[in-house]
Parts: sequence; structure tokens; C-alpha cells
Amino acid sequence: MQGIAAGRPLYVVELDRAANRVVVGDDVELRGDSCEVRDVNWISFALLEGPIRASVKIRHRHEPAAATIEPIDATSARVKFDEPQRAITPGQAAVFYSGDVVLGGGWIR
Repeated sequence: MQGIAAGRPLYVVELDRAANRVVVGDDVELRGDSCEVRDVNWISFALLEGPIRASVKIRHRHEPAAATIEPIDATSARVKFDEPQRAITPGQAAVFYSGDVVLGGGWIR
């Protein structure tokens, strides 16, 4: 393994398993404004039939962020954040809220 000297903090922004490489970049490259969520479990209604506004948490200590959630199919949804979010990570939970009410959630893909 070789070290990297960049003179600034670097972060893993991509794992390229096919090429057996780790891609690093600056903090700004960790930010994204959307994600897809799979295995969605809706709590407040049976099925999401159209876009809704909600607050979305993308990890335990994440401050909920305003977003629009659109259905892809019965168990998947697309989340479009109003502002880019740091480190939207596949495999993490995404939980959808309306105030203190949990609307549902699933896993970021």
C-alpha cells in the first residue's frame, strides 16, 4: 500500500472494485442532492402514489433535511434534497418524517 501526500484532507468518494482502486477527493465531492431508496416500508400510508415533501435523515446523527420523495415502484423511491447533503452512503438507512411523525423509510442504494 502506498501513502498519499496531498497537503489537505482527502476522503474516499468511490470504490471501484472492478479496477481494484479507491478514488479520493475533497469534501465537496462527498455532497449529493439525490438518492434512491430500496425496500421502502411506508408507515403512514399503504403506498406512495405521488411526490410528497418530507424531512429525510440519511444516518443516525444526520439533521433531517428537506426533500421531495417520489415513488419509483411499490418498494423504491427517489429522494431529491433541497440542498446537497454530505456523504449519502449506500447501505445506510433513510427515514422520512413529517414533523415528528415517521412516514416510512428504507435503505439507500
